[in-house]
Amino acid sequence: MYFSSALAIPAFLTLANAAVLGKRALSGQATYYGGNVAGGACSFSTYTLPSDIFGTALSDSNWDTSANCGACVSVTGPDGNSITAMIVDECPGCGTNHLDLFPTAFSALATPSTGVIDVSWSYVDCPITTPLQVHNKEGVSAYWFSMQVVNANKAVSTLEVSTDGGSTWQTTTRKDYNFFENESGFGTDTVDVKVTSSAGEVVIVDNVAITAGSVVTAGSNFGS
Repeated sequence: MYFSSALAIPAFLTLANAAVLGKRALSGQATYYGGNVAGGACSFSTYTLPSDIFGTALSDSNWDTSANCGACVSVTGPDGNSITAMIVDECPGCGTNHLDLFPTAFSALATPSTGVIDVSWSYVDCPITTPLQVHNKEGVSAYWFSMQVVNANKAVSTLEVSTDGGSTWQTTTRKDYNFFENESGFGTDTVDVKVTSSAGEVVIVDNVAITAGSVVTAGSNFGS
C-alpha cells in the first residue's frame, strides 16, 4: 500500500478503509465504456438506476469484493463540475482510483472524444429517498437462500435472517456476484431480513417470501 502523506492516508481507498478514514477525495482518471447494470459484476439484473444517478465501473485496485456494489461516488471532472454515480461493475486492469464511467456520466464531465480525463472522487451517500428492496435469486427455496439488496442509499455491509420473529438472527455469506447466501437455506418459505449499512444503520424487512426472482420493497431506507 502506498501512502500519500505523513498522516498515512492511502493513495487509494477500498470501501472498507474509506469507512475508517472518512470520505476523502481521491485523484485518478476516468474513461467510459458501454455501461452494464444487469450484466455487470454486481448482478443488478432487476434494478434500474434512478434518473439522477449515473453508473460506473470501479478499478479492481479499489475493489472490495462485492461490497462496493451499490455504493455511490461523487466525481469531479477537469472543469470542476460534479456528478453522482453508483458502482455497478468492476473494471479489471484499470489503474488505481480509476473509474470507467457510463457514456452519459462521462459526457456530463467532458467531451467524449477526450477519451481519458483526470478526476477526483469520493464515496458519498446515494441521493435515494425511496425504500430499499431485497431481491430473491432464481432457484431459491427453503433449502437454498440467495438474496440481494438494491436501491440502498448507503453501501450494504451485511444481510441477516430470522426465522423466529426477530428473536435471533443468522448470518449469510456475500458472494463475489453480490448475493448474500446460505447454501442450506433456512428451512422455511418466509423469513425476516435485517440489512445493515456500512455505517451501521439497520433496515428490517418482515415476512419476506422465499420466491424465485421476486423483489420485496422495505418500509424505509437507511436513516429514514
